[in-house]
Amino acid sequence: MPLKNYIRDIQGFPKEGILFKDITPLLIDPQARNKCLEILVSSLKDKKIDKVIGVESRGFFFGMLIAQELNVGFIPVRKPNKLPYETISATYDLEYGTDTLEIHIDAIQKGDRILIHDDVLATGGTAKAVCELVERLGGKIVQCNFLMELTFLNGRAKIKGNEIFAAITY
Repeated sequence: MPLKNYIRDIQGFPKEGILFKDITPLLIDPQARNKCLEILVSSLKDKKIDKVIGVESRGFFFGMLIAQELNVGFIPVRKPNKLPYETISATYDLEYGTDTLEIHIDAIQKGDRILIHDDVLATGGTAKAVCELVERLGGKIVQCNFLMELTFLNGRAKIKGNEIFAAITY
């Protein structure tokens, strides 16, 4: 079951010049979704993880499933003004602009071992911002975990020094 068969390309979304990787077909199909979860979790054998971060918004889907599978806490990292409690933030560059992410100040305790999960590693800006948030709160990054990696954009360079895993590579 090649997972790439469940990823749909959308040209010009969210703006002209972007080829968007739509994961909706993967989410709809229970067998493909379960296979994807199995692959993502298989990269974590023998790793101690205390909490899983899911990055807004598509990182929430598998991030929560991974946390459930590992029986650990789940931390949402969100766009500004979406979290109700006190937060810290990091601003980053996207392949099509800039954005900011926030995390609750009490989501990570010093020394917590954190798995960061997002849907795609593209230019690495989002992942770098989340890594900064984890480190500022005293967490230790166990792995940066992605549904897919767009290797031609070299996002790994922005988060080098961290273990990186992607279920699908382009």
